[in-house]
Amino acid sequence: MKNHWVMDYETLCNFFCGVFKHYKTEETKTFVIHKFRDDRKAFIEFLEQNKNNKEYHISFNGLGFDAQITHWFLDKKKAVLAASTEDLVHHIYEEAQATIQRSNNREFSKYPEWKMVIPQIDVFKLNHWDNMAKLSSLKWIEYTMDWNNILDMPIAHDTEITTQQEVDMVIDYCINDVRATQEIYNRSKALIGLRKDLSQQYNINLFNASEPRISKELFGYYLSKELDIPKWELKKMRTFRKVIKLQDIILPYVSFKTPEFQKLLERFKTVELDPLNIKGAFKYSVKYKGVKTDFGLGGVHGAASPGVYEPQEGEIIMSSDVTSFYPNLAIKNGWSPAHLPKSQFCDLYEWFFTERKKIPKSNPMNYVYKIILNSTYGLSNDKNSFLYDPEFTMRITINGQLTLMMLYEMIMEAIPEARAIMQNTDGIETIIPESAKEEYYKVCKQWEETTELNLEHDEYQRLIFGDVNNYIGIFKPVETDLTTWREIKRKNSHYLFKVEKDKFYYSPVKCKGRFEFTGLALHKNKSKLVIPKGIYEYFVNNKLPEEYLKENTNILDYCIGSKTNNGWQVKAEYVKEGEAKSDNLQKINRYYITKSGSKLIKVNKNDGRIIQLEAGPWMSTVFNNMELKGKFSEYDINYKYYQQAIEKEINNILGFSSNQLNLF
Repeated sequence: MKNHWVMDYETLCNFFCGVFKHYKTEETKTFVIHKFRDDRKAFIEFLEQNKNNKEYHISFNGLGFDAQITHWFLDKKKAVLAASTEDLVHHIYEEAQATIQRSNNREFSKYPEWKMVIPQIDVFKLNHWDNMAKLSSLKWIEYTMDWNNILDMPIAHDTEITTQQEVDMVIDYCINDVRATQEIYNRSKALIGLRKDLSQQYNINLFNASEPRISKELFGYYLSKELDIPKWELKKMRTFRKVIKLQDIILPYVSFKTPEFQKLLERFKTVELDPLNIKGAFKYSVKYKGVKTDFGLGGVHGAASPGVYEPQEGEIIMSSDVTSFYPNLAIKNGWSPAHLPKSQFCDLYEWFFTERKKIPKSNPMNYVYKIILNSTYGLSNDKNSFLYDPEFTMRITINGQLTLMMLYEMIMEAIPEARAIMQNTDGIETIIPESAKEEYYKVCKQWEETTELNLEHDEYQRLIFGDVNNYIGIFKPVETDLTTWREIKRKNSHYLFKVEKDKFYYSPVKCKGRFEFTGLALHKNKSKLVIPKGIYEYFVNNKLPEEYLKENTNILDYCIGSKTNNGWQVKAEYVKEGEAKSDNLQKINRYYITKSGSKLIKVNKNDGRIIQLEAGPWMSTVFNNMELKGKFSEYDINYKYYQQAIEKEINNILGFSSNQLNLF
């Protein structure tokens, strides 16, 4: 069995250390280059062994930093072995700073992945945490995965290390990062396994590929074969445009009956967009039957007022979503980036869609085809992609919004008693009389025939609605047998269960936005999970916030994560023995609200501005180093803070609803 190593480097101006931990065992190797200890010969031998045996290095942002330093060592092996200790650590530090500078300037790496002689698994890259929308440091991921010790670098990198104690501190820090990276690796095994299989199947190195890159590589693989051109030639293709006139791209069947939407369509047809300056240039709103709907590049969003929406007797809540909306718009209308032949592009796009339907969701290739179908839209607006054609992007965006509004208008006009709750990108939620259900499906069928798209329908028994992106939806009960009922109850927390006259029912519950609290992606902020959990318990299980908080003894649910950039210093201010004290804290901190403790502030290093992390009188306890208490009461939690936050959300929902549900 090959030895694969989870690793991390620390480079200071007069100190270098590398820590390697076997990915399956506790075996750990530490290499130090400093006046107190010089392991350079053993380190070079270890790297040569890794290279010869094709042993993987597993890292966090290793491709951007650690692997660059590794291959610098191998390239400069003779000079490394010959240099004095003082000169060597200086050169390592200079190379590290140059590497960071190249990264900050978005320049090409000195050692691209394809040149690396030691294979890499970079959990930062493959999780796409280098994307601006997901950008995350190792410290932030340590917080989100409830790491026991969120430890910041104890010594600045431009500071000289002069004592053995400082050496030990940096090594301990490095070991902590390695162990955290291994935990991320363990949680990413499914992603890694998928990329390994794809790499072998297509003979493309996808070990560290993000989902968009997987889509780009595989779509390119098949398309180059379809067009019978080399892949390198395909990758050079683009369509650049000076202007996009919406009147030229709106589908001919798009039409409306009401003045509100007719006016919208007329306005759309006058719009000309600059492809290089689209952001913020496209924003419109329509108010129709009391509901405001917003149109923009991010999709269409409309919503009724916050509230608890529950059908009255003789009513139902219908939810209808367009199946694979954006891909099917392109497929059914024969759209493609202008530089790609329509027939081959659309045939291939449809092939991915058809093949995915044949494959069970449990099969990883189902997920791969989903990535390809969903990413193609985004890649068409990426200048670095062979799919780039902003007009293709806008065809989908604009017609997606207009066709969904056609469905919305058709339903509302055909069923006068209908009440709209939400329209969101690819679906609508509406309260209708149960007697109008047949008419509802008739209208939907008519829309499907016009657009050649398909709808999927469901029913809610209740919608707890904050806004279009934040809600709890309880689906219509499903009857099942006792054995299945017990199994579902055992496995699923997001379900509502009931028994009536020896009949067993379950209702899936969907939580969106700030009401989500399970299955969160690692990069997402999981602060104060006790709040969405308390809201869920109130609306789904009829439990008062105060009652729920007394039951919740998971300290991590009360924790808050805070990120601070380099321009600020976080401080904990407190009184000890009658004297005011102040401690400097890390850039990333975990804390919770307590009855006593510290006031957490951040101070701007340039102008001295002071901002409280928690506005108001609230005190906090820093919890970076997780020390579990014997009794939960010892955490000294200020329940008032959390209860007020839960009640604020509840009041926001109930206080403005014309259709309130009296739970108690």
